[in-house]
Amino acid sequence: MAHAFIAGSDRPEKTVIRAGFMPLTDCASLVMASVLGLDDKYGIKLELARQHSWSGMRDRLLQGEIDAAHVLYGLLYGVENGIGTAPTRMAVLMNLSRNGQAITLSRALASQGVTDLGTLAAAMRRGTRRFTFAHTFPTGNHAMLLYYWLAAGGIDPVRDAQVVTVPPSQMAVNLAAGHMDGFCAGEPWSARAQLDGSGFTVATSQDIWPDHPGKALGATAAFVDANPHACRSLIAAVLEAGRWLDASEENRDAAAEVLASPAYVNADRRAIAARLHGEYDNGLGRRWIDPDPVRFHDDGEANFPYLSDAMWFMTQHRRWGLLRDNVDYAVVAGRVNRVGLYREAAVLAGVPASSTLMRRSVLMDGKVWDGSDPDTYISSFPIRREYCATSS
Repeated sequence: MAHAFIAGSDRPEKTVIRAGFMPLTDCASLVMASVLGLDDKYGIKLELARQHSWSGMRDRLLQGEIDAAHVLYGLLYGVENGIGTAPTRMAVLMNLSRNGQAITLSRALASQGVTDLGTLAAAMRRGTRRFTFAHTFPTGNHAMLLYYWLAAGGIDPVRDAQVVTVPPSQMAVNLAAGHMDGFCAGEPWSARAQLDGSGFTVATSQDIWPDHPGKALGATAAFVDANPHACRSLIAAVLEAGRWLDASEENRDAAAEVLASPAYVNADRRAIAARLHGEYDNGLGRRWIDPDPVRFHDDGEANFPYLSDAMWFMTQHRRWGLLRDNVDYAVVAGRVNRVGLYREAAVLAGVPASSTLMRRSVLMDGKVWDGSDPDTYISSFPIRREYCATSS
């Protein structure tokens, strides 16, 4: 049964798929699809390629050096809409995870009484210098979550702060060196800063947007159009890996051991394992079991490529002046997110798939996002920017 669908016209057009990933905990389902041999089950072979920066990942995707990638949702839509690069048609095959990112501030700020968003805003108002914050890519998830969080506290991230781009694996070391006041990035790099004493976790990404989309499994539209059966096999293999990750604590422990190796995340296993299990220590004495930890499957809910998730990133690109004009958000999302292909793969993997394309979310400021009226949603924010030619 496992191989029945690859016969005849359903056979993958390409059997070796070169897939890029960044050294982050949420590459787990892509990595484990390879490690567990789930790629072979669906008639393909994954060749995984560790990347060093999101800009490098983008360029290798566009140049065809890699076929698919564990990639920032917002990066794919930035490329689709020509932000910072020539517009190129992209494809979201599935969502790889939910939750599990964090905003980290320096311990030096904690010693000055900054322990949350309110005290940070107060310190920035009375300070004599511009604070510096880092994200991982200008249109990416971490930039948009960081901006949203700061703005919810009355801080205009463009006017009131200096914002820089740093590869995720370099965040903790740059914070320890005093090059920044805080950063937003994927794990295990917030946990790394907490463990080495250079920073504390001031907010998790699920505090900002509960059950927000994490990384996507992405590719160029040209690759997907030329290789739909191979992409369907890829989605099915990664869906099975995500289901395996969420199935037990033992499976996550095994994944943490794999991810810690130099071939993948190359980080202390402790920094990976705790937050993979939802066990948090903010570095200032607070410890908790998070009710909304990183999830890789959640009965398929964590993987479904909802159009409203994609539309949210575009509304934030517009909000912060990265998009010149409003676009037909639903049309663009419907073109990029390959929902039909995802549903076919979900059937193969025995995973339920949502019958709706939109979902309702309530973010930290109480604003509701459901994709129904993007223009009104954007205009509802008191802190926003107009398009600037240099903003991308």
